[in-house]
Amino acid sequence: MSHFRFARTVAIVVLASLPCALLRGAEPLAVEVKTDVEYGKAGEEKLLLDVSMPPKGDQPRPGLIFIHGGGWAGGSKNDFAGLAKDFAAEGYVVANVNYRLAPKHVFPAQIEDCKCAVRWMRAHAEELGLDPERIGAIGGSAGGHLALMLGVMDSGDGLEGDGGWADQSSKVQAVVNYVGPSDLLGTLPEISQNILTNFLGGKREEKHDAAVKASPVTYVNEGDAPSLTFMGTKDPLVPHDQGVILANKLTEAKVPGRVEFILGAGHGFAPEEMQRTLKASKEFLKEQLKHDD
Repeated sequence: MSHFRFARTVAIVVLASLPCALLRGAEPLAVEVKTDVEYGKAGEEKLLLDVSMPPKGDQPRPGLIFIHGGGWAGGSKNDFAGLAKDFAAEGYVVANVNYRLAPKHVFPAQIEDCKCAVRWMRAHAEELGLDPERIGAIGGSAGGHLALMLGVMDSGDGLEGDGGWADQSSKVQAVVNYVGPSDLLGTLPEISQNILTNFLGGKREEKHDAAVKASPVTYVNEGDAPSLTFMGTKDPLVPHDQGVILANKLTEAKVPGRVEFILGAGHGFAPEEMQRTLKASKEFLKEQLKHDD
């Protein structure tokens, strides 16, 4: 099994099993799902997402963007189809996105696309029944890294790309990160350094400036989105000290949130921990996005 295939497999496990682990016995609201919606363009390449919408109420709903993992080189929006419907049934407008993948497309293509997806949501807020001031991001592994980027980058930080909707903000108001890295210049095992080479288009020693720009900790400052991060202390891909680095940066900047360490867990969690952490994620998002439904 190749490094990249291994990374993709364990990354998908992080969140793909969550929908079946929760909400058993719930009576979901009717959810409308639109697939393969074009949210922007990268040159001539169409960028696609699926959007899951609850019945429109009297008030605009909060939004969520789901970002898949896979070492920035694999996975797809389909990985989170079930999870998107679960959250939509609870009253969120949910977009699960495809983004351009390495090695064909190297950094910053991936974050440019995710930013474009957030801007698309805001530009279409009225027809989606969405409150553009209440959008969160949730992702696992590489997707967690990209979700963090959406929460810490400000308009002047760049990496917006030319996908469209340039008049809209790409910053989200809350972040949930499952096992995503925060400092790409930190200590990483060899397998992760190889994945990072694929993502950056070269070894990080050669792509130092890109590694800095691709690290969420580079952008942390006061006023950033509150974030909730889950890390396993036996993760073979993303050492849990990435969570310590993130926690220290957020603390210095007085950004609210927390980092949880699951003792003995790897790059995916046992079913009971998946259930517990998703429940905690929902409570966190409800609080931060002021979701009262």
